[in-house]
Amino acid sequence: KDTNGEVLWVWCYPSTTAALRNLLLRKCCLTDENKLLHPFVFGQYRRTWFYITTIEVPDSSVLKKVTHFSIVLTAKDFNPEKYAAFARILCRMYLKHGSPVKMMESYIAVLTKGICQSEENGSFLSKDFDARKAYLAGSIKDIVSQFGMETVILHTALMLKKRIVVYHPKIEAVQEFTRTLPALVWHRQDWTILHSYVHLNTDELEALQMCTGYIAGFVDLEVSNRPDLYDVFVNLADSEITIAPLAKESMTMGKLHKEIGQLIVQSAEDPEKSDSQVIQDIALKTKEIFTNLAPFSEVSGDGGKRVLNLEALKQKRFPPATENFLYHLAAAEQMLKL
Repeated sequence: KDTNGEVLWVWCYPSTTAALRNLLLRKCCLTDENKLLHPFVFGQYRRTWFYITTIEVPDSSVLKKVTHFSIVLTAKDFNPEKYAAFARILCRMYLKHGSPVKMMESYIAVLTKGICQSEENGSFLSKDFDARKAYLAGSIKDIVSQFGMETVILHTALMLKKRIVVYHPKIEAVQEFTRTLPALVWHRQDWTILHSYVHLNTDELEALQMCTGYIAGFVDLEVSNRPDLYDVFVNLADSEITIAPLAKESMTMGKLHKEIGQLIVQSAEDPEKSDSQVIQDIALKTKEIFTNLAPFSEVSGDGGKRVLNLEALKQKRFPPATENFLYHLAAAEQMLKL
């Protein structure tokens, strides 16, 4: 952003599409008039992760005509801490040299050797940033302290691969909350369901709706009037969780859910337990649910995939809500005979 207040896209390597370029300009806070500066935002668009670091240029910099700039890194993996750390080094280089060439050298060094060193700017090592660390960076305990027993609604929605939309006016709050949710279904270790920064833009919503289940973060309250986008709506600002009418039947809560909810709350409220221990407790309970499902599944004739034997499940005479949940879980795990 220059001293005239214009936002210019000055440099790109190796190349980008027009669609991605428009998206990144929309995500980057420089284009908003007098809006807050977001030092770091991240999200996903059609399987490409983007990480945007924005800084204000101090008077001492060689960049005399620039007031702020953003550095965007795109990647195939989810690792906000890794890309934030790397971008901070690139920012310092750009402030010092005012040219992308130095940044480019470091970028290629990281790409080829996994390391870049710079005299005064510190060094960056890719291997310091394990993916599992990124998965465990959020706090499950914070989520439970905000939603208590209702956390089980989020757990159920994730187990059943439902569409969860999260709203908060502050993007930092949205990102912190949404990135933690996939840990509730730790056995999948799947962060591709996370879309932590979505705008109500046709192209973005089309890309989102192509996914079976997802967690999508929005800063525009207008999204609450879009029931076509969610099965579960989380108003983070008001600490409210709403189940959409069409999802009510598959999300019916019963004795089993109460058990899971109590376990989540007990574990999270234990001051002795760390967040990763809470995740472990939930994962064990989840494993138990799959063990419950095992006796009612059989290997199908074609290719040995396990499928649900609905008759066997019905004969067990589970409470209706439990049977309903196990049936929908089998559907989410693609265990239904077609």
